[in-house]
Amino acid sequence: MSQTVEAPTGARLRDWAARLTTPLLPDDYLQLVNPLWSTRELRGRIERVDRQTDDAATLVLRPGWGWTFDHQPGQYLGIGVQIGGRWHWRSYSLTSPAVGAGDLLEITVKAMPEGFISEHLVNGLEPGTVVRLAAPQGNFVLPDPAPASVLFLAAGSGVTPIVSMLRTLDRRATTQGVALPDVVLIQSAPDAERMLFRDELRTLAQRHPSITLVERFTTEQGRLSLDDPSALAELCPDWRDRAVWACGPEAMLDAAEALWKREGLDDQLNLERFSATLTGGGEAGDVTFAKSGTTVSVDGATTLLEAGESAGNVMPAGCRMGICHTCVVPLVSGTVRDLRTGNEVSSSGKTASDVRVQTCVSAAVGDCVLDV
Repeated sequence: MSQTVEAPTGARLRDWAARLTTPLLPDDYLQLVNPLWSTRELRGRIERVDRQTDDAATLVLRPGWGWTFDHQPGQYLGIGVQIGGRWHWRSYSLTSPAVGAGDLLEITVKAMPEGFISEHLVNGLEPGTVVRLAAPQGNFVLPDPAPASVLFLAAGSGVTPIVSMLRTLDRRATTQGVALPDVVLIQSAPDAERMLFRDELRTLAQRHPSITLVERFTTEQGRLSLDDPSALAELCPDWRDRAVWACGPEAMLDAAEALWKREGLDDQLNLERFSATLTGGGEAGDVTFAKSGTTVSVDGATTLLEAGESAGNVMPAGCRMGICHTCVVPLVSGTVRDLRTGNEVSSSGKTASDVRVQTCVSAAVGDCVLDV
């Protein structure tokens, strides 16, 4: 479904209808006809849940009004699902190509042992379920035109944004006649059965001679060591000459970051982290949520977002790792600490509208009040 821009006449008709239907707005009636016809928020409907592996599935979504289909390959979207009467938000990489995707979107989710939401998305979400969506975001993107030579490093579900990039390159080649760059994809998984998109990626490599696929099964071969560049050179001899996109576990990304820095090639490396690295701590205190009037006592390791949700508040949230800034709210009073950097933000001497904090990566330093 493509984006529709409302003409002035349409706007006048909606205004006229609103006057006739008060206290309900036209949007309320439209949602009765089709729940995707909402102008208040982005929505989507689950069309299919396609099993990828025992613990991963691809969700095929049909977005509603307001979706523009202008995401870049490698970006992620926010998805909100209602469980037990509460909305829960998470962010997942789009696996859809950025061109020629039609009117559907795809994300691929791996159920994590400690992940209540991911488990529900993979095993508990039925086709026809209406979800909330947040517009695509993220800087881990493949430019257009792509570099002449590319190295993709992926492990586990870290292959998902790279799948969007490869699908986009494939669509550009088949529909626009754009030549594919020289691509090497090194993909790691415990074994063949748990390697996401294995059949599709093999097909792409067969279709395009410029794509080299290197499969690594860690239960047999061990993890790829990036401490010694010779191990990487065995798989990709010219890795120093390639633009690199890497996504996977924190340990792999940390090792890649260290290697490329030692080699003086920092500007060639692009990383996507699925979780924030939280190191600094706050201090125990009471967090008060001004609009709901609820207060919760927290320790110095609990984020403000977790504190609010534990108290039953509807908290704005997106990526939950400090990237998208969806969770930013005003700090009315008190001090909070960024758990990634240890930097503190205080409301002292300022008005609430001047101090805004990211709740997903911040913890209380003593008592504080948030305007949410």
